[in-house]
Amino acid sequence: QEDDDACSDYGSRDKPGTALGRTVPDGNVLFPDIFQTDNLLFYERFKAYQDYILADCKASEVKEFTSEYLEKVLEPSGWQAIWRTNVFEVLVEVVDVECSALKAVVRCSEPLLCESRVSTFTSESVRELLELKEHQIPLQELWVVYDESGEFDQTALAIEHVRFFYKCIWRTWDEEEEDDFDYFVRCVEPRLRLHYDILEHRVPSGLVTDYQNLLSQCEDLYRKFLDLRSSMSSSDSDSEVENVSMVEGLKLYEKIEHLKQKLKLIENPLLRYVFGYQKYSGLQAKGLRPTGAKITHVVASTMMAGLLQSLIRDKLGPESHGEELEIQFHSDPLAAVNACYEGDTVIICPGRYVVDGVFCIADSIELEGYGLPDDIVIEKQGRGDNFVDCTGADIKISNLKLVQHDAVEGVLNVHHGKTTLENCVLQCETTGITVRTAAELVMKKSDLYGAKGAGVEIYPGSMCTLLDNGIHHCKEGILIKNFLDENYDIPKITMVNNMIHNNEGYGVVLVKPTIPSDVKDISAVKREGMFVWGLDLITFPLFSDLENTRAHPGSESACVEALGHEELPECITADLERYEQAVIAEQAESNYEIANELGATSAKKSQMHKKRLSELGITEADDNLMSQEMFVSIVDNQFKWNGKGSFGTFLF
Repeated sequence: QEDDDACSDYGSRDKPGTALGRTVPDGNVLFPDIFQTDNLLFYERFKAYQDYILADCKASEVKEFTSEYLEKVLEPSGWQAIWRTNVFEVLVEVVDVECSALKAVVRCSEPLLCESRVSTFTSESVRELLELKEHQIPLQELWVVYDESGEFDQTALAIEHVRFFYKCIWRTWDEEEEDDFDYFVRCVEPRLRLHYDILEHRVPSGLVTDYQNLLSQCEDLYRKFLDLRSSMSSSDSDSEVENVSMVEGLKLYEKIEHLKQKLKLIENPLLRYVFGYQKYSGLQAKGLRPTGAKITHVVASTMMAGLLQSLIRDKLGPESHGEELEIQFHSDPLAAVNACYEGDTVIICPGRYVVDGVFCIADSIELEGYGLPDDIVIEKQGRGDNFVDCTGADIKISNLKLVQHDAVEGVLNVHHGKTTLENCVLQCETTGITVRTAAELVMKKSDLYGAKGAGVEIYPGSMCTLLDNGIHHCKEGILIKNFLDENYDIPKITMVNNMIHNNEGYGVVLVKPTIPSDVKDISAVKREGMFVWGLDLITFPLFSDLENTRAHPGSESACVEALGHEELPECITADLERYEQAVIAEQAESNYEIANELGATSAKKSQMHKKRLSELGITEADDNLMSQEMFVSIVDNQFKWNGKGSFGTFLF
């Protein structure tokens, strides 16, 4: 009895009546209703697999554990089901179950109810097929007929769990993975979470497509690998053909392992957003108008006379602009941006604008609010991947508040070109701002908060300048993606006078792989504010002299000696003064630590690059061409109340 109770994860057989819903099968044949089990919630499936079916089993034990679970909960006979394949559906009666084989023994119902999608497949064909299968069919192909008594609830749920598992969770190569780890933790949970994140539109559509393509490629290659291995094992010859097959098998194996690693990155909810995906942005710039004119677009939900007079005085008149302007009026900021050509300006008047679409800015335009950011709010409604996509050569956005709801991707993506963000407020949903490879972001005097990922994501090969901003209440403040790969360029990063606070994780996170043991650390030498790493000169304008620090106690710039290496002067005795000195030292040390780690990582990349050239037989090379200079200015930033500290390194 205890075993039965332990496996009853939904409802109880002691309670009269079913706890499950019913649904009417599709098609023209009047099949009986079936149990509706495909709408289970995440936690219901999670609990079933973790507590009742798989527990702590290894991949090689999955079938055994599943069989034991089915033995306890399946009704052995006396129930009906619809047998579904890609070709037909037929009503059958279950007379026995073979749990070890995950199959049921069935017979056709009388009278026979059958619907075929192929005209040549008749009722007689169904009977012949059953005979051929010895009346045993996989449990995954059965949908249990609805019964309001509740007697078959557990049977319907158990079959649903098996069906879902082998359709959405199990991979044909799982059994060949290392068996030292808990299969549920390693594979089931991340794949289950990904499935529901996709269902609930929490994963970018591009990443979903990438995952499905990767999975399909991996399955195809694995089938080829199994066929090749089977053909080799059945052959006893040591012929040249077999040697060629072995080489081909090794190549297939390497490709499969590479694809599996990519799949695991996407399946992992943390790494999914740490590494992201290279999204292709196909935005096409319009260029200049055929007439050569540049237009100022004015957006207002309602244009009052007083507002128009103020606009003419401040923005539109000859006195403020120096020349006559061609003006177009809009009530929707998205429509205004879509109407822009190169060199246009969009002025958005105070109001709350709700848009259902994506701002795709491919030309160099200016988008500015007329007033304070909190008075000019653009709010995105409806699910969608993006909010603002920028690919223009020189885009300027100022004095706006962008509010994101039900988002999948970040509030602003800079794919190409340069985007300048000034005096803006960004209320995020997933990631905040993403600066893609070869793109540039300048963000000044802005406030960003609420990101479930990083507030700002900096990709390799990008340029990012952050001046006088607030980045807070995000999962991580700033995330710098791995740039050690030989195909990546080093980013150029400037961070001055930012307040990075109240983030759940770190203020700044650097993602990088574990460095191979043959790449040694390079000693750093401090020389008057400059650091020499090997042959690469990297400047860190981190420290002012001590007198400057004393003259400006609010500044975080300090010399190395002020970082706690010497005792505080004896004259400082008051608790408040000691606290202030400690804060100054701590903030300066945070700035130093970030710049130091970025510089060290840059130097390691340079040394790895030289090592690769050496392996290729290139012993003499121009260091200026061979190495990549990384400029980092990290100064006067404040890091407060971040859950894990100011700076962290994520190794993978």
